[in-house]
Amino acid sequence: MASPALGRIGVAAMDLRSGRLITVLGDQAFPLASTSKIAISATFLQGVDEGRFRLTDKFPLMIAVPSRKLSSSVAPVRAGTMLSALSLIELSITRSDNSATDALLAAIGGPQAVNRWLAGAGVQGFHIDRDIATLVRDDGLVDPARAIDPRDSTTPAAMVRLLAGLERGEWLSDASRGVLLGAMSRCETGKTRMRGQLPADAQVAHKTGTLSNTASDVGIIRAPDGRELAVAIYVTGQGSKPARAARIAAITRALYDGYFGHNYELSAALR
Repeated sequence: MASPALGRIGVAAMDLRSGRLITVLGDQAFPLASTSKIAISATFLQGVDEGRFRLTDKFPLMIAVPSRKLSSSVAPVRAGTMLSALSLIELSITRSDNSATDALLAAIGGPQAVNRWLAGAGVQGFHIDRDIATLVRDDGLVDPARAIDPRDSTTPAAMVRLLAGLERGEWLSDASRGVLLGAMSRCETGKTRMRGQLPADAQVAHKTGTLSNTASDVGIIRAPDGRELAVAIYVTGQGSKPARAARIAAITRALYDGYFGHNYELSAALR
């Protein structure tokens, strides 16, 4: 296990064919960071399925205005360029664009709308409290390697439940599911994280997250034979950004090898 002095590491992984699940600190809260963008996009896409929105609808980017930490309950933003909802989802997921995410969040009615959708989907242990502009502005006041901040957090098990349900089509139409998972397959961030040590023929649809002293990567990994693994990895501490990325890469490879018939050495990856 990772030394508590180096920071907490949370892991959950589910084989989507067998349902086999393993966790490490799977029910402990970790900072969502930008992995929350999956749930925000999913909530918007449910609105598309219900006829409340269209992917062609345009909304303004919500651009953060500089302000002091904790100077207001909600960080100030200004409206920017109008973009289609489809473009906003693509930017939010593939490039982790905060202004695009806050545009979607404003359109659906804020964090409480996402929490209602999660509750309706039966995903427990996952909730959003602030928009991204506020989350980023006030980042760093709690060290996630040493303390648990329940705000804007998820358990690894809850994230894997969300990923598994999205992949299985439990909540969204096939078209909306394709939009979200397609964007995740084009994610441009975190090349040294989940994808860092996987074989070239493994397919990955994922979303990264980064805040002060924490990094994460969550997604669906597909082996060449079609088997799929839902994975959520949340790493705090470990000394540096490269060290956190290396932890995620090693844990992902250990999970991949273990689930898909090779040597299983998750414990070694966590040391």
